[in-house]
Amino acid sequence: MDFSISPALLAEMDLFKVFLRKHLKPNLADWYNTGEIPRRFFKLMGIEGWYGFKIKGNQLVKNSALRESLIQEELAKLSPGIAVAVLAHINLGLTGLFLFGSKELQKAYGKAAVNGDILMCLGNSENKAGSDVSGISMRAEKVAGGWQLNGTKAYVTNGFIADLAVITAVSDPTASRNNRMSMYLVDLNSSGVRRTKLNKQVWIPSDLTRLQLKDVFVPDEHLLGEQKRGLQQVLETFTYSRVPISALTLGTAMGAFELALDRAKKREIFGQKIIDFQAKAFEFADFFARIEAARLMLWRACEAMDNGSDFRQESSLAKYLAVQIAREVTPWAADVFGAVSVVFEHPIHKYPMDAWASSLGEGTQDVQKLVIFRELMKKYS
Repeated sequence: MDFSISPALLAEMDLFKVFLRKHLKPNLADWYNTGEIPRRFFKLMGIEGWYGFKIKGNQLVKNSALRESLIQEELAKLSPGIAVAVLAHINLGLTGLFLFGSKELQKAYGKAAVNGDILMCLGNSENKAGSDVSGISMRAEKVAGGWQLNGTKAYVTNGFIADLAVITAVSDPTASRNNRMSMYLVDLNSSGVRRTKLNKQVWIPSDLTRLQLKDVFVPDEHLLGEQKRGLQQVLETFTYSRVPISALTLGTAMGAFELALDRAKKREIFGQKIIDFQAKAFEFADFFARIEAARLMLWRACEAMDNGSDFRQESSLAKYLAVQIAREVTPWAADVFGAVSVVFEHPIHKYPMDAWASSLGEGTQDVQKLVIFRELMKKYS
């Protein structure tokens, strides 16, 4: 296995860092204060080709998972909240279209989404259905020419700003739990859609929104994949998105780590720099080693995805390890700053909360352990 990054990809990442210094870093404070990410930022990301897909012959083609993971990590170092908004657009909404959308749907919406002209999201979680993905209650009733959707999706990242949503709903309530759901591409500007932005304190400035659908019509051609295969399809989407959210989580850890390292080299206490205390130096060494180990697992998942191999276990291992280190390194990094870390406007303040958020997205740690164990038993059966 080659663990090196090609010179061409390194050059691309240098360009992306320039993009972030120009278009993201100077605006972060304003966007955090307003709690909104301007549409123009998503548009600029698309124009410059920083999303995980390209268009070839009117169809979506996935870019390298490693490239996308490097982009997500760099985004999250500066702002995990903006990184998750990009992830929701590309790795949840657009990935659902890529995996299960017809050629006609990809032609109709793919290019606009890749260019950032339209934004996407995915709605599955409900108040009583989170880790239990099959426990949703939103209904899809067959009507002439399509489906009529009724119900509420509770926690939708990008739900307030998105134009299109990949939505799961119960299309056959008499079927088994594994075969009662279907997946739909829903125009969120349709009559009957109500959006309520939720007040959250993680992943700022992305939005978390409650979507209420009342008699929302979805045409037959907007059924994604196969009817009654919605559970399997949304789980596959989450498997794909676990790789970039692992990179986002790793970036959250690394962003906090780098801020703490810079602080420790400058701040004096008891007559010497923090970094000169051996106990603190050993802490930096330990955390750095564990971040690097999580990154290697992430890159292994990227390799499996890019090679077309089964990467279910690798993606869950990457997510599990990234969350473990992020949940430990981010509050420790805040401690290096002392009391100032509790101030909302301070750059270090967001990282512990955002690491907590990462532990919930695309499945909790217990969900990852369940996936890892199931794949383990397949190998040793």
